[in-house]
Amino acid sequence: MIGERAQTVGAGMYLEREHLQALAGEGFDLAAIHFPHVNTSGCVKVLTNFYSVPLPVGVEVQAKVHSSYVEIWHQGECVARHDRCFQRQQKVLNLEHYLEALTKKPGAFAGSTPLEQWRAQGRWPASFDRFWETLKQRRGQQPGTRAMIDVLLLGRQHGYPRLQAVVEKALDMNCFDVEAVRLLLDAGRNRKEPREAVEVGALRVYDRPQPTTRNYDQLLRNYSGSGVLQ
Repeated sequence: MIGERAQTVGAGMYLEREHLQALAGEGFDLAAIHFPHVNTSGCVKVLTNFYSVPLPVGVEVQAKVHSSYVEIWHQGECVARHDRCFQRQQKVLNLEHYLEALTKKPGAFAGSTPLEQWRAQGRWPASFDRFWETLKQRRGQQPGTRAMIDVLLLGRQHGYPRLQAVVEKALDMNCFDVEAVRLLLDAGRNRKEPREAVEVGALRVYDRPQPTTRNYDQLLRNYSGSGVLQ
């Protein structure tokens, strides 16, 4: 009972329920919506920070700002998702968004900010450094780095945890080639589960015994030992 009211809260709710409208059939997005453009750094400015996107310069996108993350949408597809940054004037970069550009400029890869952020986030395992270093030793600085970028591009299709496992397997095998990594990835993906035997029914009438070479032993009876069968 609240104050001097004649009804309890429960009784009041029961009477009010008859006058309430039905619940909405569809929910609504609680995100704040913005429409920034991609700048020359491959980022869009959302509120006070910059977030990387895999889109050309000048493209307008839809940015959805949620409580803990930011999504970037283009043509009905979510092209990027970042943890929301609550500082100011920060760049939140995903190395995956810059791989094509770094393929053309492999010399900028080692000191790039996206790679630095991946290291800080724990997304760059030690096995990647070992594989990369061996590629540089065998192919040279820039060709080896370009090959490492090609390896990282395989992570888009197969996922980076799977790529890490395959790179570590390649290290154990002393195998340092992009196509070998691709082959190991495809081998794991195309592995088929064993299937149960299927009853063929009426087709068993076509079964035939396996051939045997037993009858050829008869030829040994006429073998003279001279190397020629009589």
